[in-house]
Amino acid sequence: MALRDRSKPPTPPTHPPSIEVMVVDDSAVIRQRLKSIIESDPRFRVSLAADPYEAVAMLSKSVPGVIVLDVEMPRMDGLTFLRKLMRQHPMPVVLCTSVADRAVTALEMGAIEVIAKPNWLDAARLSEWSESFLESIRNAARAGRLPFREDRGPSGADPRYTADVILPPTPYSPRGGSTTEPLVVVGVSTGGVQAIQQLLAGFPLTVPGIVIVQHMPADFTGAFADRLDKDSRIKIGVSEARHHDPVRPGHALIIPGGTHGLVKRTGSGYRVELQEGPPVCLHRPSVEVLFRSAAQAAGPLAAGVIMTCMGDDGAGGLLEMREAGSLTIAQNEASCVVFGMPREAIRRGAAKYVVPLDAIANTIMAWVVNPEAGTWH
Repeated sequence: MALRDRSKPPTPPTHPPSIEVMVVDDSAVIRQRLKSIIESDPRFRVSLAADPYEAVAMLSKSVPGVIVLDVEMPRMDGLTFLRKLMRQHPMPVVLCTSVADRAVTALEMGAIEVIAKPNWLDAARLSEWSESFLESIRNAARAGRLPFREDRGPSGADPRYTADVILPPTPYSPRGGSTTEPLVVVGVSTGGVQAIQQLLAGFPLTVPGIVIVQHMPADFTGAFADRLDKDSRIKIGVSEARHHDPVRPGHALIIPGGTHGLVKRTGSGYRVELQEGPPVCLHRPSVEVLFRSAAQAAGPLAAGVIMTCMGDDGAGGLLEMREAGSLTIAQNEASCVVFGMPREAIRRGAAKYVVPLDAIANTIMAWVVNPEAGTWH
């Protein structure tokens, strides 16, 4: 029986480096609440600033990995601070606000994620909000290429809901509809606002109908769709989807935050159905749900695109699309803000093509003109 050499102390367990998160908010109560939530994950430590001027003074001494930023503050508002920060010292920023239009502006400026401020008196929903907020911080840490280790617990079990809770798995069947129209579905999250702008700007009016899941809080997707529709670089129409909206060529529908979006075959085309339900792959709307519905409704008539984001939402659904004969595309690592969802889709063999952001639109249009170039046949 071997005896332990007690002359050497046991090797201490290794822990990932602590990541600093700076919270900038003029409310002392809110600052402390956010600090408590963030530090419930031991990988983070929190510094607090009452306004952007105090944040600038702190930044001259220590640079955090992530900044959590309020919008409405005295002396300097959050958007002005964000604009200056992104010019002088770009870093991952999570915006915490309830003002939808300002949220979209912040994302265009380079904020990694936006989360709506909660009702602090609604204890029943605060737990779900806190976990969503923490996930936003984790996404920002990953986007900043910080030393962040995934931690699924000792068992490795993942208790998250799958797409089965919204839509049972069913193989594609051409029966039940006579459509021959192609369809494009897109899933995107962290870094997705600018990516979607660039993608849509690359499409001509002849593009097939597009349905998009962008991970974004409820009430923000409408402002996002309006901003895209008014963007002079984008030729096609864009709107937030409503229940039973038809999917039309030359038009993109954004699934509303807080609800799942599915594509259903109807006669010679498709329509969008909005459904309540629990988050799938931690998200509502979920890319997984949209992609599964596209595989079932359109099969080889569909093209699926998975873009910049952390996590694995949509990777399984994109694989179902490929198995149903769809064209499947993943954005490449070099053009992603966060190469999470695309990486997982590639790892599972779900992506037929891996291309840079500026080549996705052309890849889809080449498939529309010549289906044999993809998988539509």
